[in-house]
Amino acid sequence: MIIASDLDRTLMYSRRALDELGHSRETKLKPVERKDGSWVGYMTETAFSDLKKLSRESLFIPVTTRTTEQFKRFVIFESEVSLPYAITSNGANILYKGNPLKEWSENLSSQMAHEVLGLDEFLSTLLKEGYCFDGQLKKVEKLFFYFILNGLPSSFEQRGIRALAASYGWRLSLQGRKLYFIPKLISKGNALEFICEREGMEAFAGAGDSVLDWDFLQKCRYSFVPKHGELKEHVDASLITLTNKLGIAAGEEILKNIRASLLMKS
Repeated sequence: MIIASDLDRTLMYSRRALDELGHSRETKLKPVERKDGSWVGYMTETAFSDLKKLSRESLFIPVTTRTTEQFKRFVIFESEVSLPYAITSNGANILYKGNPLKEWSENLSSQMAHEVLGLDEFLSTLLKEGYCFDGQLKKVEKLFFYFILNGLPSSFEQRGIRALAASYGWRLSLQGRKLYFIPKLISKGNALEFICEREGMEAFAGAGDSVLDWDFLQKCRYSFVPKHGELKEHVDASLITLTNKLGIAAGEEILKNIRASLLMKS
């Protein structure tokens, strides 16, 4: 069975997320992400223990919008939790045993060349159409981009931007202050489906907190969403299982529930 999960603010939490969402001071934290020599991401000790067990009981696949380089900051996947697959860059890359899977990336690149306006060309088109964004532009591996906004576009503006993006093979997703522009072909769901077909296995359960996670959660038999996740505002409540807890405790609850579902299945 395949289990797929988002990482940030689903299973793993930065110091900022811990402060924002709260956590019990008695909770034992396990450092899982290292940046510039310092620990910057955490799980609970119990969640980490369950993740290790889950990786032995199933084919566990991390799914993230992070770049491959950013994903590799989760050092636990190098030494403590060995996983054959990971999906990075919102589905643009599939890692297999730590390296990009060429059959996926080459096929995706070929499709995008024929069906999607290039990143720089699309950015120019947005400007020509009068769409200017008050915020910092970030490009991700020359595949997609996002703005960290100082002010949010109105609903009317969003509809116009969405329609323009769709006509060129792109889509947008507003997550907090981040406005993502991503080619429609780049999808966590497409990447997960590819792995399922490659392995001849079903996506049994998935977990995620954001709208971008819905792409792959729809491919899973069971979908778990942390109580603080924005996704709960955008999908039918009957299609997901919402945690009772917030923050890092929700990550622990998700892993516990997934393992319980697997045990019932067996």
